[in-house]
Amino acid sequence: MQGACVVCPVKAYALMTAVLLVAMSSTRTADSIYDIPLKDIDGRKTTLKPYQGKVLLIVNVASKCGFTPQYAALESLFEKYKDQGLVILGFPCNQFLGQDPGTNAEIKQFCTSKYNVTFPMFEKIEVNGGNRHPLYVLLAGKDSPQSGLIKWNFTKFLISRDGKILDRFAPITKPDSEGVIKAIEAALAKK
Repeated sequence: MQGACVVCPVKAYALMTAVLLVAMSSTRTADSIYDIPLKDIDGRKTTLKPYQGKVLLIVNVASKCGFTPQYAALESLFEKYKDQGLVILGFPCNQFLGQDPGTNAEIKQFCTSKYNVTFPMFEKIEVNGGNRHPLYVLLAGKDSPQSGLIKWNFTKFLISRDGKILDRFAPITKPDSEGVIKAIEAALAKK
């Protein structure tokens, strides 16, 4: 039987199990919104752990969109409520008619010079499709209470202090609208 490959069935089973576990762990979503690997707008590796215990408003943003002026309202909300525990998190996305084509550095420059953005910004990501970022798999994937495709830039997700998705607001809904403000204030009131 020279040249034939003979593997002990127990060893073969153990090897197959290990391969499957590695494959499953690489496609598995994070247990918590705070565990998802991210990169900030400057390319540094991070997660949302620094914002644990805060109320989050996560927004897929764009620099050349009809809704781009919402940056001003987002920054105003951040300034008004940050001392109470609100953090706005911006995630640039170029999936909608190429409305954020710049590099991360160009996007950062635009946001700070045009809208004086001081809230945290992250690297450009995809929010739909086969390359959907794991954050958006959690936020809008099939297992989310707010599931469904992201229809456009400036979709907003409100996250509670304990990392639960509370609400989803359409791009057309302004960040300083009565409904968004009431939802943010209600979330901030829960300690």
